[in-house]
Formats: sequence, C-alpha cells, structure tokens
Amino acid sequence: MDDVKIGEILEPGDEDTRQGRERRVRDKFWATARRAARQVPFMEDVVAAYYCAFDLNTPHRVRGILLAALAYFVLPLDGLPDFLAFVGFSDDVAVLAAALAAIRAHITPAHYAAARAALTEEGAGAASED
Repeated sequence: MDDVKIGEILEPGDEDTRQGRERRVRDKFWATARRAARQVPFMEDVVAAYYCAFDLNTPHRVRGILLAALAYFVLPLDGLPDFLAFVGFSDDVAVLAAALAAIRAHITPAHYAAARAALTEEGAGAASED
C-alpha cells in the first residue's frame, strides 16, 4: 500500500466524518480485534490506540487520525478483504502502523495499561468460551 493512499485514509476529516468513524469504531472494534489478533503483531499498540482515540485529553487531530485508521481496520471490505487468510489484514496493518508512527507520542502509559487489561480480559473470555 503506497504512502499516498495511506495519507488519504488517515485524513482526520471534518466533524461529521469523525463522528461517523467514531460510531463505526465503537460498534465494530472488539469483534474485528478478536478476528485479527493472530495476524496483527502489534495488537497491544492497536488497542492502546483505541483507548487514545476515545480519550478526551487526546488532541482532536490525533483523535481524527486514530479514528480514521481504526475505522479502516473495522470496515469489512477495504483494499484487501479481511476474510482472506494471512493477507486480509495486511493493508490494515500498513494503515495502522502509519497512524501509530505519526501519533505514538500521544499514546500514554494509561492507554497501554488499559490495553493490557482489555487483552488479558479478552484472552480469558476466549479461553472460557472454548
């Protein structure tokens, strides 16, 4: 995925765009994260980015970039459909990695602590469902 395409995806957008992305991310993030957990090598960073995106102390532009990347992540049909084994999340990984590189300084230790707790909880929930 080229840098121009990633740059277009990561545009924070106007307020209506941001609110639409926020709704999609809230509705679909955890289901998508569970499906992608084995294919995204930096899932703790992705979940920390989720918490950063919804932290009202995070600057608006940073929240916009994160919501754009996370919305792309949760969309069922994007550059490479996510249901394709082993390659389905590769374009999502590229977009997420670019967003994380751009805003990493805004993800706080508290966001990472929340991510670790959520991932531990998700793992425990998945183990008890098996």
